[in-house]
Amino acid sequence: MKFEGTGLDQQTAELSRLDFLMEQHGLIRAGQWDYERVTYDKKMEQLGEIYYFRIQGYITEGEVGGRHAVVKLLTPLLGKHYYPHGVEYGEGEDFPEPIVQSCENTIKRLKKDLEAITL
Repeated sequence: MKFEGTGLDQQTAELSRLDFLMEQHGLIRAGQWDYERVTYDKKMEQLGEIYYFRIQGYITEGEVGGRHAVVKLLTPLLGKHYYPHGVEYGEGEDFPEPIVQSCENTIKRLKKDLEAITL
């Protein structure tokens, strides 16, 4: 599921500041990165099902492993985890309303805080 029109996509911020901000909102980068892309995940569970709220971005200046990198964010996603296949974001997925609402609330709070650090 894509969260279109949130205002998060196309925002740019310095990576270290973005890492700190995302972590404050429960989104962690952990090992989901390479030198050109980053992925922030928030794991959520309901009734034995696992969902991931995911915000991806790509580097527009520098590189992730370097001292300075600028990230441009993409459209936030919500996916359902299927063991052992991975996360599916398809339109045919059924997402519980409390999970969707949690993602929307996170987007609103994140957007407000992101305004202070965007480039």
